[in-house]
Amino acid sequence: RTCDQLRCTACDFRVSLFDDYIWDQSCDYLFFRNNMPELSKLRAKMIKKKGARAYACQCSWRSVHELTDLQAEQQLRWVCGKH
Repeated sequence: RTCDQLRCTACDFRVSLFDDYIWDQSCDYLFFRNNMPELSKLRAKMIKKKGARAYACQCSWRSVHELTDLQAEQQLRWVCGKH
């Protein structure tokens, strides 16, 4: 089960998710800081990959290819934004 209402406690931004995409390796903090949440700008660094999911807020990002416990990653400050 996946929460679709994740919120980052570090930047206080909603975490966006994109099915069937991963982030390009050239992504960096400034890219997300300057372009979130504008999908038209984010697409510049999105790569189509079936079965993957790209997550991002304004300060952190992840590409996930398989079932992953995001809570296990200590640097992420993403919590359920309540439903």
